[in-house]
Amino acid sequence: MTATAAPSNPPLRERFRPLWWLGVGYLLIGALTRVVLLYMTGAGVPPHPGYWLYAFGVGAAYDLVTFLYVAWPMVLFLWLVPRRAYVSRAGQWALYALGAAMLYGLLFVAASEFVFWDEFGVRFNFIAVDYLVYTTEVIGNIRESYPIGTWLSLLLLLTVAIVWLSRRGLRAADGGTRFWQRGKLVLVWLLLTVASVAAVKGTLKNHSDNAYVNELAGNGIYEFFAAFRSSHLDYAHFYRTLPEQAAFGRVRQMLKTSEAAYVSDDPRDLTREIRHAGAEKHLNVVLISVESLSAEFIKAFGASHGEITPNLDALASQSLFFDRVYANGTRTVRGLEALSLSIPPTPGDSVIKMHNNENLFSLADIFNDRGYVSEFVYGGYGYFDNMNYFFAHNGYAAVDRNDIPKGATIHSENVWGVADEDLYTLALGQMDKIHAEGKPFFLHIMTTSNHRPFTFPEGRVTQPNGTRRGAIAYTDWSIGDFLKRAKDKPYFDDTVFVITADHDASSAGKTSVPINRYHIPLWIYAPRHIQPHRETRLMSQIDIPPTLLGLLNFSYRSRFFGYDLFQLEPGRERAFPATYEKLGYLKGDVLTVLEPQKKLEQLHPDFETGDATPVKPVDRAQVDEATAYYQVAADLFKHGGLARRPEDNTPVAPAASSGAPAAASSAGAAGGQATP
Repeated sequence: MTATAAPSNPPLRERFRPLWWLGVGYLLIGALTRVVLLYMTGAGVPPHPGYWLYAFGVGAAYDLVTFLYVAWPMVLFLWLVPRRAYVSRAGQWALYALGAAMLYGLLFVAASEFVFWDEFGVRFNFIAVDYLVYTTEVIGNIRESYPIGTWLSLLLLLTVAIVWLSRRGLRAADGGTRFWQRGKLVLVWLLLTVASVAAVKGTLKNHSDNAYVNELAGNGIYEFFAAFRSSHLDYAHFYRTLPEQAAFGRVRQMLKTSEAAYVSDDPRDLTREIRHAGAEKHLNVVLISVESLSAEFIKAFGASHGEITPNLDALASQSLFFDRVYANGTRTVRGLEALSLSIPPTPGDSVIKMHNNENLFSLADIFNDRGYVSEFVYGGYGYFDNMNYFFAHNGYAAVDRNDIPKGATIHSENVWGVADEDLYTLALGQMDKIHAEGKPFFLHIMTTSNHRPFTFPEGRVTQPNGTRRGAIAYTDWSIGDFLKRAKDKPYFDDTVFVITADHDASSAGKTSVPINRYHIPLWIYAPRHIQPHRETRLMSQIDIPPTLLGLLNFSYRSRFFGYDLFQLEPGRERAFPATYEKLGYLKGDVLTVLEPQKKLEQLHPDFETGDATPVKPVDRAQVDEATAYYQVAADLFKHGGLARRPEDNTPVAPAASSGAPAAASSAGAAGGQATP
């Protein structure tokens, strides 16, 4: 089959007509994608024409810019293929094949965006970039969660139908163009591409007061590569800063508490000696960070889901229970970073995934100095997100799915890991072994069951398998079962169980940092040693390690950024809710958000809905506090200031006895020396 050119059409226009076919198709896919995402957002975007016009108008502009990039395979084909080969039968079928392949890819990306939006409420971002590194888990998760074979087949049928119905737009016609003539157009395309890279940024779309609208105005492919470029953000280059001396001086002042004293006058040294009166309580500690356990799932916070968390609800009245704890971020690595290092989140990648993250000052180090055995226990394969490497090089022994004994009963498993009950069986085995050696233990357990595809063993709960509701119910059941089994152990009475979340189940909201999506629960349960109490003060996830150490009455050297909440005067509480590039600082009823390009916003957040209203005028003192915290934390990590030092294991003498601190006493932090 040979196609001939119509005499009335300029040869160059005829030659590049398939580029128009691809461009029109791409713009239509982009518009339809926004329609579907807008529908999926529901009440997140109010029915206002201004929002719709912004999302689709700005979105079309981003689609056009992105088309400059995605069209390059077609541009090169139309430029490089000689005329004789191009207008031949083989050339025509090659053009059909290229058009179909590119269309299929674009439809696949659109379908992937629907799945990603359903999970995270945003276009492709740094999470999608991270997931490319761990294809086994991600592809496995998709296959276990969705009918992927059916979807791919339907996309193929749709692609074939579109190409067949619009085949006139893919007709291989050339009335006599020359290579150098075609090259001029390609040169223009190249100049436009380079200019767009220099002139267009992903943040240009973020001018709506609704975060969902800003996301809809973006383009998934563009956002993916923008996130790829910004996965490593140097704080000093991209964010607001203070003079170094002022930043460190402010942080030293903010970290000073009644039980802490700086060991030197070096303005860059945050090392403090923490002194408590009396003997330390060398109790065993089990810290459970539960996957995606939002506070909204717990009845104490008004959950309306019915009786699906009876064990956790009952535990609230039996524990030291905290009402207002806020997570550092929206990814598991952010929670692990906060709970092991007690530092504000770094922009871009988590410290857990960065280079030079070995031998940092960690919670495990403090326990190890007292003869504890510290382990990180995970039900999946800990190479994911660099977890095993990080923990193995920062005071913990890494224990994961590979350490489950051969022949052990596995009640259920998916691509993320074994069922929580099997993870707890692994943990109990480690606890038994360490106890038999006559040593105290500190275990940090990370669960996986409350994660898509939400599968768990049958017969455990009445909620349906494969649903979030069922996974929450199973999470609750497995924790109750774990504590029941632990009660039969000889070390139970001398063990402190700390149960919290790595992050919330959802991160999407109408604002850039929706505060309600960072609210997590916290239980500290030790019936013989900690009296039940409900604590209502604001608390950051990074405050959990020093607060725990305070309850154990430890005296030690610290470079943590977190507070022992019960040694802190009311009014100084703060939290660090952040995304990978927006760094939040919550204090009182004001949320300060530091952003790249040295921008900032300050808001009064609604703690129930996540909505927010601007603060006018801006509280400059709080802006400086936020800046100092994030600037100093990033600077110390970059220059090795968070590393553990030989002198850190030097024993710290306890404070002169003057009775238990009032705040700690009110929390039930009583009890004398106990040994496992």
